[in-house]
Amino acid sequence: MNQQTKRNSEPDDLGAMQRLGASLADWSEKWFPDAYVFAGIAVAIVCAAALAIGRSPTEISVDFGKSFWNLIPFTMQMAFVVIGGYIVAVSAPVRRVIDVLARFPKSPKVAVGYVAALAIVASLISWGFSMIFAGILMREISKRVSGVDYRAMGAAGYLGLGSVWALGLSSSAALLMATKGSIPPALLKVSGVIPLQQTLFTWQNLLMIGVLLVLSVWICYVSTPTAERAKTAEMAGIQYQEPEQSAGVGTPQTPGEKLEFSPALTVVIVALGIVYLWDVFSTKGGLAALDLNTYNFMFIIAGMLLHWRPRSFLRAAAKAVPMTGGVLLQFPLYAGIFGVLIGSGLNEILAKVFVSISTQGTLPLIGGIYSAMLGLFLPSGGGKWVVEAPYLLEAANQLHVNLGWMVQVYNAAEALPNFINPFFMLPLMGLTGVKARDLAGYSTLQLIFHAPVVLIMLWLLGKTLPYVPPM
Repeated sequence: MNQQTKRNSEPDDLGAMQRLGASLADWSEKWFPDAYVFAGIAVAIVCAAALAIGRSPTEISVDFGKSFWNLIPFTMQMAFVVIGGYIVAVSAPVRRVIDVLARFPKSPKVAVGYVAALAIVASLISWGFSMIFAGILMREISKRVSGVDYRAMGAAGYLGLGSVWALGLSSSAALLMATKGSIPPALLKVSGVIPLQQTLFTWQNLLMIGVLLVLSVWICYVSTPTAERAKTAEMAGIQYQEPEQSAGVGTPQTPGEKLEFSPALTVVIVALGIVYLWDVFSTKGGLAALDLNTYNFMFIIAGMLLHWRPRSFLRAAAKAVPMTGGVLLQFPLYAGIFGVLIGSGLNEILAKVFVSISTQGTLPLIGGIYSAMLGLFLPSGGGKWVVEAPYLLEAANQLHVNLGWMVQVYNAAEALPNFINPFFMLPLMGLTGVKARDLAGYSTLQLIFHAPVVLIMLWLLGKTLPYVPPM
């Protein structure tokens, strides 16, 4: 009776959001496929579209096979995002910070909103670290707060990848366009160099980050079910494994093991890494050095330093490697999709359609829709910017639309399909033991709200920026 009275006292919109979130979560648990199956479906759809425009089965097969291994460098980078982020996150100093942070939430709703806020903030620095950090934070909070719906919590921890990560310092597109030596010559003629002051550090971009942060946390808070209605990890049979910690690594048993327990080698390697990073940042001019390789290098060096002893570092790395299995198996499928899209000319057909219906006022909106749709089949982070940039920026030049804002249009829209695409869920799934279907319901709820807000903001804020010719 008391529970019923409490439920009736809740505002109607709160109850509606809870019901919608729970319904989507239940639907996705039943119907949403495994991440590998999702990738296979994407392969089938793209191949069918290529057949429809006249590509022969043999040509499609060749396009697929020739491109199958083209994402190997990116695959390894993504694998090291997981490994480096995990190593840092489970180190004793960071674990102590996470333990402190996990003490603050006292109720399921606050806990889920809290995880969402910290995951999003962390993603502005590094989306890879954000996932691992949020995953461990989720597990610690679950020990302290009873009755937390594991699906809502998991989706909150994933929000760094589905909201603002590409508007922060790990934006591949923005960092590429700010580095003259990294821009392909053909693209440089169209775009010139676009400094970060015209992309990441505009007030328009900062406003988008703030709005999306508040929106995401609000959705998490109002949609999270109460403890009485929650589906907990225990109910789903999910056992969160305790991550490897630097404590308790033992003592050397043989003379040959002594160096594994000594910080001597750590000091040497970390010193080399710090000197290298100093050179990279000073040579490339600060933030221009922040590419994915540099991020991964920084996290590996930081992990060595934080673990201090090689034995602790290696044990954490060994624990992280199995989490990369999905990445290693599925990224080649996405590389094959990329090959079919490019080989068949599907990407160019789509681009011409969107550009042909655009005007100066609507190009940011149309470009955002296009990037979001293509991102569902090519979830390559910033990788596909090199494919889209030539025609999107050329259209911007012709229609006199701010070039820096078109980079941010791509960044903001690129994150939208991440809400429902298991491609980027893989590291978090490996850490927490959940399935894509467990996260998809509540992340779909986020997408329902984010998509119109992002597109409208891209359209309206684009009107506040003047056109600046390529430099």
